[in-house]
Amino acid sequence: MFCVAPPELETKMNITKGGLVLFSANSNSSCMELSKKIAERLGVEMGKVQVYQEPNRETRVQIQESVRGKDVFIIQTVSKDVNTTIMELLIMVYACKTSCAKSIIGVIPYFPYSKQCKMRKRGSIVSKLLASMMCKAGLTHLITMDLHQKEIQGFFNIPVDNLRASPFLLQYIQEEIPDYRNAVIVAKSPASAKRAQSFAERLRLGIAVIHGEAQDAESDLVDGRHSPPMVRSVAAIHPSLEIPMLIPKEKPPITVVGDVGGRIAIIVDDIIDDVDTFLAAAETLKERGAYKIFVMATHGLLSSDAPRLIEESAIDEVVVTNTVPHEIQKLQCPKIKTVDISMILSEAIRRIHNGESMSYLFRNIGLDD
Repeated sequence: MFCVAPPELETKMNITKGGLVLFSANSNSSCMELSKKIAERLGVEMGKVQVYQEPNRETRVQIQESVRGKDVFIIQTVSKDVNTTIMELLIMVYACKTSCAKSIIGVIPYFPYSKQCKMRKRGSIVSKLLASMMCKAGLTHLITMDLHQKEIQGFFNIPVDNLRASPFLLQYIQEEIPDYRNAVIVAKSPASAKRAQSFAERLRLGIAVIHGEAQDAESDLVDGRHSPPMVRSVAAIHPSLEIPMLIPKEKPPITVVGDVGGRIAIIVDDIIDDVDTFLAAAETLKERGAYKIFVMATHGLLSSDAPRLIEESAIDEVVVTNTVPHEIQKLQCPKIKTVDISMILSEAIRRIHNGESMSYLFRNIGLDD
């Protein structure tokens, strides 16, 4: 685990006023590691609560200490059973609300369903639904990290602090990658070019963008603008009305905009889940002459066969934070490395509880970061 605390944070840690209660809403013990690290940094003990599944798969939460008039922080890391994780959180939030907690702050490092934040054909904007459910349950504040789209904050009618993991990933690059000055920051698609540009400017490095790979998840073909189906019906359209049709897109061959020959390639993104696009990007970079390839991401979901595919790929190292537990994946693939972000989460909790400004945690962060 890689984490070095700035001196100014070290001096402030373990300084909290009374009336703070820290709960973990996970019934899965493997998901409680981050909660324990945060509690240790704050110098408090975890609150007493039982979260478990009934034989009929219903979730039951029993809070075993008083929360009346206290600031309750509920830490919820997302397990593989995402829907159970959400129910555990909602039930615990509502239990604290009905137990007269002063405030209920959710600490959700990875916000689930964040990729479903746009309308897709006849689907729904699920992250908006989830935000409404959390607010209705009684959440009064949310702390999260690197939302897939920053606009998700607008789905809430409560304060949202969207923290950034990039300072920790930048520190890892500077201290753990030899000869990083010979590196180039790579965006695996034009959609992630802004993030790559932010990394490149801070490290004073060049940037490269891979263009032309398949982007089925973000394609305009599934964004709902072709509904109803594009079948011209003479009876449905007035004879004098001719609506111009949008020319369909045609993906160009895969190209790399930027020089990666003889360089270390560092691919940056916010989420690494289905690794197919990362593997294709790595192969393309190898063909263009990159001699070492790193992947840096905030949230390492690493679903399905991702560890095996990474181990067999041209990728040399995958660096993710511990917003999502992935210890099993690390055992399957030694290339996966972890950066600890418990420090910034514990400092955010301390500042909110003590009524201090959060601006320190957002210094030097621009609109595009």
